[in-house]
Amino acid sequence: MGSQANAAEAPTTERRWDRVVRRVGTDPIEPDLLRKLVDGDIAVLVLKDLLPSENFTRHRQLVNEMFDRASTTYYANGHLTTIGSYLAKHLSDVDEYFTESEKIAQVIADSSFTLGDDVRSGLARALSLRSLEVAEEPDGRRYADVCVRLHPDGVANPMHNDKIMRDAAHLDLVVSRLLYQLSCVICVQECDTGGEAKIYAKPWEAHDEKFKIPKGLGYEYGVVADVPAHEFKPQAEDVYLINPTYYHEILRVGGDTRVTVGFFLGFSDESLDAAVTWG
Repeated sequence: MGSQANAAEAPTTERRWDRVVRRVGTDPIEPDLLRKLVDGDIAVLVLKDLLPSENFTRHRQLVNEMFDRASTTYYANGHLTTIGSYLAKHLSDVDEYFTESEKIAQVIADSSFTLGDDVRSGLARALSLRSLEVAEEPDGRRYADVCVRLHPDGVANPMHNDKIMRDAAHLDLVVSRLLYQLSCVICVQECDTGGEAKIYAKPWEAHDEKFKIPKGLGYEYGVVADVPAHEFKPQAEDVYLINPTYYHEILRVGGDTRVTVGFFLGFSDESLDAAVTWG
């Protein structure tokens, strides 16, 4: 009876799928937060005050001045508007990716747009990383510094996942041999309504491909049926990290354009103390 009673009294535990918010310079930043993201124990790590407000103000103006360089890629179920190249778009022709990355790197240098480097330096300090640098191939080809993502009024980003180790497995690239991947998103301008990042507590698995949308972006919702999800609406100046190998989407934007600057982070070993980035 005693053992049965103890079993009956034992509390049930439910997985808590939530964000962790830390104010840099004020709150302690635990050394295991990156591990929790990698392992899927938390949905989002939000870092506030990573950079001074005036840094964001300057870069918001610089992004607005680059809007005429934006390009849109269309899919069967949506479209992506970006300033700068992103690797996932060019996996069938990586030479084109590196060419485009070189072009936008010159634009960024000419405009004194340093937000990517500033955030990398801030992240390295806040998370006690030994190194955090833009990835390069052995032949010197440099990956994109950042990718600027624009979500105008009425636009949503379909549910998907990002896993370069899977998508570039057929290529002999530095990033295709990584062990873990995270995504850093810098909120430059928030929208009026909507625009939440919705992250599902489910990582991609090979058998999920039956839910892949043909010629589309992402997956059908059946792949996350009955899976907990966390919604996070970023505010301007938030810098946040997610594990993009977990399913995620951007909900429909209302009002002002949602403007973010982002890059992926990749780790090659279990120490999680050194990373490379790419756009």
